[in-house]
Amino acid sequence: METNNQAYLVTEKVGKLMGKYAVPCIISLLVGALYNIVDQIFIANATYLGSYGNAANTVVFPLTVIALGIAVMIGDGACAFVSISLGANNKDDAHKSVGNAIVLCVVSSVVLSAIYLVFMEPILTIFGGRVNEETFAYAKEYFFWIALGIPFYMFGQAMNPIIRSDGSPKFAMFATIAGAVTNIILDPIFIFPMKMGMMGAAVATVIGQMLTAALSLWYICCMKSVKLTKGSFGFWGGLMKKFLSLGVTSFLAQISLVISMAAVQNMCTKYGAMDEIFGKAEYAQIPLAVLGIVMKFFQIAISVAIGLAAGCIPVVGYNIGAKRKDRAKKLFTYLLVAEAVIGIVALLFVEFLPHQLINIFGAENESVYYTDFAVKSFRVYLCMMPLAMINKGTFIYLQALGKAVLSTIISLTREIVFGVFLPIILPKFFNLDGLLYSFPVADVLTFIIAAFIILKTYRDLGSDKCDDRLNRA
Repeated sequence: METNNQAYLVTEKVGKLMGKYAVPCIISLLVGALYNIVDQIFIANATYLGSYGNAANTVVFPLTVIALGIAVMIGDGACAFVSISLGANNKDDAHKSVGNAIVLCVVSSVVLSAIYLVFMEPILTIFGGRVNEETFAYAKEYFFWIALGIPFYMFGQAMNPIIRSDGSPKFAMFATIAGAVTNIILDPIFIFPMKMGMMGAAVATVIGQMLTAALSLWYICCMKSVKLTKGSFGFWGGLMKKFLSLGVTSFLAQISLVISMAAVQNMCTKYGAMDEIFGKAEYAQIPLAVLGIVMKFFQIAISVAIGLAAGCIPVVGYNIGAKRKDRAKKLFTYLLVAEAVIGIVALLFVEFLPHQLINIFGAENESVYYTDFAVKSFRVYLCMMPLAMINKGTFIYLQALGKAVLSTIISLTREIVFGVFLPIILPKFFNLDGLLYSFPVADVLTFIIAAFIILKTYRDLGSDKCDDRLNRA
C-alpha cells in the first residue's frame, strides 16, 4: 500500500512548518522581484540611460505583472488543489491538475507574448510610455526582448508553487535564485562595458528566466508525491475549474494591481505636466521614474508578505483536507503577527533612510528635483505599509482556506475600487501630492474591511471542537 509522505503536515509543530515552507518561498519571491529591480538599478546608474531608462522600466513593469498574474493563477491554484487532494488521499486529481496546469501555462504564455509583440506601441502608451520621446524609445527597446521571454518567465513562475506543494520548497527557491543570480551577473556586463543599453538589461533578464524554467522543467519530470504520466496532460474542464478557482485570487490581485498602476502612471503623467518643475520637458520623466522606484521597494516588502502567506498554502490546504481547523487557526495567528512585524521594519526604512534608498537608483546623477520628490514619495506613499502587509496576508490565507470568492472581493476592493478611484480623485484636490496620498488611504480603508474578515475567519476556524490530544500535536 502506498504511503502518504506528507502526513507530517498534520503532526509537525505549526511554527516549524511555517518556517520550512515560508522562508524558501520568501526568498524565491524576493529573488524573483530582483529581476526587474536589478535592471532598474543598473539602468539608473548608467549615465547614458539615467532617469529616461528608469522611466521606461517603470512603464514596462506592469506588463510583466500581467504575465505573472496568469502564471500565479495557474501555479497557486494547482498548488492549493494538489495539497488539498493529497490531504484527502486523492492522487488521481493531484497528478492530472499538475499536467493540466503545465499545458495551460504553455498555451497562455505563447498567446500573451504574441499579443505584446503585435500591439507593443498602443500597450506602452496606455501605461504612460509617451511622457517624452526618449522614454518611449527606451520602453520599446526593453519591452521587445522582455516580450520574447514571457513563455520562460511564466513557466518558471507557475511551476514554483507546484514544486513547493510537492514538498520541495528549497528546490523551488534554488531554481529562482539561479535565474536571478544569472541576471545580476549579466546586467552590468551588458549595460556598462558592452553598452547594450535597454536591450542588454532585457536580454540578461530573459537568460535568467530561461535557466529558472529549465530547472523547473527538470524537477517536474521527477516529482515525489505526484507522478506524471502521458495521461496527466490535457484539458479537463471540471478539474481546471476547480484549481483555477483557487488561483483566481492571485490572478485578480496581480491584474487589479496592473489596473491600479495604469491609473497611477497616467495620473502621474497628467499632473506632472501641470507641475511648475515637472512640466518642463527635461524633467517630465522624473515623477514616473521615481514612482517606479518607490513601487520597486514596495515590491520587495510585499514579496516577503506574499511569501509568508503563500508558503503556508500547502500546510493550510493539507490540514483543511485532513479536518484540522485548529492547526489552520494557529497558523493564521502566526501569519498576522509576522506580517505586522515585516510592515513595521519596512516602514522604518522608508521613513528614516529615504536618501540612502534613492541613491541606490542613481540619484547622484540626477537633479535635486529628482531626489526631493523621491524622498517625499517614499515617506508619504508607503507610510501605511504595516496595514498593507496584513491586508495581503489575509487575502492569500483566505485563498488557502478555499474561500476564493471572499478573498477576491476584498482584493479587488483594494486594487480597483480604492487603487483606481483614489489616484483619479485625490490629485484633483492636491495635484501631484494627491497621487502620493492615494496609496496609504487605500490601505487604511482596506484594513477596516480586512479586520472584519479576520474576526470572521477566526470564528469559522474555531467552530469545530478538536480532540485535546490532537491539539497538542
